[in-house]
Amino acid sequence: MGTFVISTKENGEFKFTYNNRRGKTVLTSPGFKTKEDCYASIENLKTNFLLTSHPKFKSVSEKYFFKIVLNDAVLCTSRKFTTLLRVEKAISDMNLYLLSGEVLDFTEYCFPEIDFDAS
Repeated sequence: MGTFVISTKENGEFKFTYNNRRGKTVLTSPGFKTKEDCYASIENLKTNFLLTSHPKFKSVSEKYFFKIVLNDAVLCTSRKFTTLLRVEKAISDMNLYLLSGEVLDFTEYCFPEIDFDAS
């Protein structure tokens, strides 16, 4: 099963990543102004995933990546892969596990019992 992880960017916007069963990041979303928009984008991706296209690209550094596109709008961009075969495997794994992915929200301070400032 894959996992959606919501976090905040340095500029204060919210984003999510989709991580595969092994915990490796596969997709990263654009930034959102609110956490609710981020949740809505995850739900949109899960609801419409079977309708999306996955165009593949090659970066200047000779790495491969793909985008998740729905109605000409880019929903997410993948990480860089060394081969097209790895891109295909990532897309295949998403077809199996993305719809059942749980959402983890790491935008709040999760461990109040730990005092990281203590010497």
